[in-house]
Amino acid sequence: MFIVLVILLMALLAWACQAIRPPPPRICGSPSGPPVTAPRIKLRDGRHLAYKEHGVSREVARFNVIYIHGFRTCRHDVVIAVNLPPGFFEELGLCVVSYDRPGYGESDPNPKQTVKSLVLDIEELADQLGLGSKFYVIGNSIGAQLVWGCLKYIPHRLAGATLLAPVVNYWWQGFPVNLLREAYHRELAQDQWALRVTHYIPWLTYWWNSQKWFPGASAVLGNVNTLSPHDVQLISKIVGTKMSKAQATQQGVFESMHRTLMIGVGNWEFSPLMDLENPFPNNEGSVHLWQGDGDRIVPVKLQRYIANKLPWIKYHELPGSGHFFPCAVGMGEVVIRALLSGDKKPTFDCIG
Repeated sequence: MFIVLVILLMALLAWACQAIRPPPPRICGSPSGPPVTAPRIKLRDGRHLAYKEHGVSREVARFNVIYIHGFRTCRHDVVIAVNLPPGFFEELGLCVVSYDRPGYGESDPNPKQTVKSLVLDIEELADQLGLGSKFYVIGNSIGAQLVWGCLKYIPHRLAGATLLAPVVNYWWQGFPVNLLREAYHRELAQDQWALRVTHYIPWLTYWWNSQKWFPGASAVLGNVNTLSPHDVQLISKIVGTKMSKAQATQQGVFESMHRTLMIGVGNWEFSPLMDLENPFPNNEGSVHLWQGDGDRIVPVKLQRYIANKLPWIKYHELPGSGHFFPCAVGMGEVVIRALLSGDKKPTFDCIG
């Protein structure tokens, strides 16, 4: 009987080890991986970063912008480029460079990624593409978290920065406890559990979001219950303008979405509320934060607190808008013009 119990225990342990271990990534360009179709740079550590250019050539551009995509998306999904008027890029002399974050699309995975390493990838991309000593950054949703990283680690390289509905890490220092508690408990129950698991037991992230006993993170599962009425209005436009999830996550959901989640709610080396200084004390540039007050993914009360805590940020709150407001008709033009001009209060019909 003892031997049988030992065998059963060993079998259970073997099953558990297999269940929590993510499959190896299908690296682009490898014999078993997807093909390489995008231009890529080779980073100093040997990894490759895929990118895509939009607008005028970067060699003749007056303004160079690096765009950081959000969850379940890749370099093709530039929300600020949706529904731009003809000739807009040429009018401004604008070049937008989007890229695949490590593990997304055709960029090599980075199992050692941190907020700082991801920011240094952005800086090296700018240097290898010759975007100049200063460039602009725009980040969307969880991609906007890296804009906070840019403001921390490479503020001297920035000409301006924009955060579009930036995802908030509930473990950042500086929020009032009661405000955090209220916002956290407004999350879906499945997300509260998924965030706890990812933050406190990150090595269980893959298992938690792939097992069938409990629902994983709604963002990973693509749960539409998190969408606001405004988001529902826009969803058909979003689906029609972005590449498929399959391409964004073709190297594996763990190396793309799960690692992004682990960074997003992990222990950061700094807090945007407490450790950032105004990168433009002489008004030579500007930082913009855009947020819809109907966003059901990112709590607007936390964004308001950040904006009050960092008064040098130009805060734009859009009444009635949800998380996907950047895809609304005309929004991309307004966001870009505000960033390049430093305009504090551009006009915009947020329901458009």
